[in-house]
Amino acid sequence: MWVVVGVCVVGVVGAIVALLTSNRDWAQYGSDRLLLDSEVPRAPAALLERDEEVRQMLEARNARRRRRGEPEVDVETELARLTALADTDGELRDEVRQLVIARNHRRARTGLAPLDVEAEIARELSQLREL
Repeated sequence: MWVVVGVCVVGVVGAIVALLTSNRDWAQYGSDRLLLDSEVPRAPAALLERDEEVRQMLEARNARRRRRGEPEVDVETELARLTALADTDGELRDEVRQLVIARNHRRARTGLAPLDVEAEIARELSQLREL
């Protein structure tokens, strides 16, 4: 019994000391390795690696199609189609619009000025194209 109480006391004291001596605050969390994949800027090397993996999957799909006697698909054309966002994709634009409107509602609840919806849609779509 005394061992359990002693371990708990030492643990609590250690946690308090660590909290008081830590120079990081909560605002700094998420500013380094704790980012979502969608928030991480894409490096050119990562894009090249993604394209190479997609290319390998397309070549494997062509090999299966060849075995079944089906016509093959041009790998580079299909790669470009899969990795590019179409400007005329209305569903994507509608989804981004809903995202911006929801963001404006959150901003209004916190007392911030709303964002220009069309400008924000254009900015979001340009960021998606860069991925």
